[in-house]
Amino acid sequence: MKVKCDVCKTEYTLTDVPNGPVRCAVCGNVWTPQRAGRRASIMVFVASLCALLAATVFAVAVIITSRRDDPNKRPLVATITKVETITDADAPKITVNGTVTNRSDDIYGLPDLVIVLYDASGSPIARQKFMPSATLLDAGQSVEFSHTISNVAPGVKRVAVELLESEQGGAK
Repeated sequence: MKVKCDVCKTEYTLTDVPNGPVRCAVCGNVWTPQRAGRRASIMVFVASLCALLAATVFAVAVIITSRRDDPNKRPLVATITKVETITDADAPKITVNGTVTNRSDDIYGLPDLVIVLYDASGSPIARQKFMPSATLLDAGQSVEFSHTISNVAPGVKRVAVELLESEQGGAK
């Protein structure tokens, strides 16, 4: 326990609280040290509890904002309307046609699109990113896209289109 002389402010470290008065070795002042109350430990407990609560609220907020939302609530939706396989002398090609629709009431900047080719087991074979023809999409509007992938590996069973994650921020 630390005690301090009231007059000269000399500090002393004591192992136990004395039962009676103590005398300062520097100035000779006599005083009775008070036992530290439980208030300090209660305040530390309350502060720790507040910090724990703040950390929990922060963690929940991060989890909620970073999890994937329900696809039906996303403002931009990309759909494939036609997939065409072209086999010519050079190499097999796949042309993917589709639309991106803005289902919100705001203007959104269009992110890059990614065509993903999957095999029979559902594993991705190839991914190819491309830019849509428009940069902004007004509320309720759609824009068509067409992209051709050359030198396609054999075994493609499914084709999908994805929007890169920057789609969530609205541009006004």
